[in-house]
Amino acid sequence: MSRDAQITLPWADGDYVFRLGWGELELLQEACGAGPYVILNRLFDDTWRLGDISHTIRLGLIGGGMKPVDALKKVRAYVEARPPMESLIFAKGILQAGLVGAQEEKVGEPGAANPEGSPSTIFPTEDSDLPPSMETAP
Repeated sequence: MSRDAQITLPWADGDYVFRLGWGELELLQEACGAGPYVILNRLFDDTWRLGDISHTIRLGLIGGGMKPVDALKKVRAYVEARPPMESLIFAKGILQAGLVGAQEEKVGEPGAANPEGSPSTIFPTEDSDLPPSMETAP
């Protein structure tokens, strides 16, 4: 199963799908003059720039399927016309999902070896008649 980094958030005037795929991350990098992880660090360590917030949200909307013109209108109305701190948490969540996947996405592959809840594939050593590894044999 692939992780597509899609996240749905209650934002602005409704619930919106945001997604920062590879192409959107490249555009974000160009728009902000820094790599996505540097931007994420700036968002979290309070050294962010205004574009870090607005471009992340705009490109997330575009990646989520919104037309670029509509995404720009939304960002102008609900990000750029408001105090930046209102949008900071959304930018953090959108970029985190783009880089590591959305929290609600299931990780792993069904049918993979040793899935959760199945017995371990490692053999127990408690029943061994060998001495523990730190002791020498008599």
